[in-house]
Amino acid sequence: MTGHNSPPQDDTGWRIPVIGGVPADQRLLGAVPELAEAIVDALLDRVPDYQRLPRELVTGELVQVAARRIRALVHAVRTGLPSPDSEFAAVREAAARRAEEGVPLDAVLLAHHLGMEVCWELITRHAHDADAADLLVLNRLMLNHLRRAAAATGAGYLEERRTDAGERQRTARQALLAALLDGSPAGAAEEAAAQAGLRLPPAYAVLRLAVADHPDERSPDVDRVVAGHRKLRRLRTELDHATRQSALSALTAAGGPVLVPLEQGPDAVPDAVWQRLAETLRRAARAAGAEIRAGVSAAVPAEVPAASALAAEVLEVARAVGRPPGLHRLDDLLLEYQLSRPSQARSRLASLLAPLDEAGELLTTLRVHLAGGLSRRHTAQALHLHPNTVDYRLRRIAVLTGLDPTRPADLPRIAAALAARDAERNAERKAERHTGQDAGWHDTPARKPA
Repeated sequence: MTGHNSPPQDDTGWRIPVIGGVPADQRLLGAVPELAEAIVDALLDRVPDYQRLPRELVTGELVQVAARRIRALVHAVRTGLPSPDSEFAAVREAAARRAEEGVPLDAVLLAHHLGMEVCWELITRHAHDADAADLLVLNRLMLNHLRRAAAATGAGYLEERRTDAGERQRTARQALLAALLDGSPAGAAEEAAAQAGLRLPPAYAVLRLAVADHPDERSPDVDRVVAGHRKLRRLRTELDHATRQSALSALTAAGGPVLVPLEQGPDAVPDAVWQRLAETLRRAARAAGAEIRAGVSAAVPAEVPAASALAAEVLEVARAVGRPPGLHRLDDLLLEYQLSRPSQARSRLASLLAPLDEAGELLTTLRVHLAGGLSRRHTAQALHLHPNTVDYRLRRIAVLTGLDPTRPADLPRIAAALAARDAERNAERKAERHTGQDAGWHDTPARKPA
């Protein structure tokens, strides 16, 4: 055996193979970052299915997984024993994730072979002629490790694909959700709940979610479907965790309905429950990496269809008037909701701000000033203006519209006019979409000096 290092034998008589004068475990361990990057590069170069994965997965999880696999191989080389079962449990879990993301099984198996190939290439480039015996020992170790990894991969992948019991449970829960949303007779909903192993609660918080794109969904180099699926999986996982898997949902990457059981009737839900639900939505948005808006209403099971329609309307109003991401109830948007209903009063209210159409900076100033609690300093900081400029703009608004933002008596009328204007613009936008002429609408940008 060539080399300056001669690893001692352990109690079992095992001696670490030495390649090029360096124990093989040390050579592998010293190159973990380099090898992990090389393995992922090989995947992207030789396996097209991995090229479509989101960048966050490639540069994050896959590199970390590759590094963990290398360290597991180091353990086998150092001890002559198979890696701990926990390592192959992690292999099963990773394979299940790839199955859920739609990566073919042959591509997942090829990833393990490429990993071994990259590691073998690193070691053999330093080999001497006298290392043949140790290379044979190392080859046998690596093949055994690969065999167990492949077996764990196949098991994890297929388990995800054919979880019959779990699939039956999911199917039963979806049937219950459909029965509730369709307004099926009480007996049908109770039967569907029984088949799902559930009991109908006193009421549901009925949510309609709108989920924004994750940055990966807008990347031309990433498969949009895969990126959306990963976002949706993280969102569902957080909802399941927060609701102890009691929520019913039919979500897509863009959103959908969610029913969360309540312990109280719809008219007796404490504010603390709504606050917890709002926090759950914030955590779900962080987990998904995307903004989430939701309309919500509470209802007894028999009235879920009406509550779902109301939640959808509340969501639409919240989006139309520019409310931030988060949970929105009818009580939060009473004025805006009422003004979203078509009427002569709504049109006349909206027209009060028409003089500002040619001075978009004035309308922006008005919105920011109202949203900031009428604080002159807040408005100046938010718009990067001098406070005197804010005063000037507010005076201009009063001159043009006859409504003075600094006069308390005018504030309710101004707020109503803004809400009516947003509702009118939203109605125009929907009409344009229906006629195939969706040119969009925005507050007119500044064209005149303030």
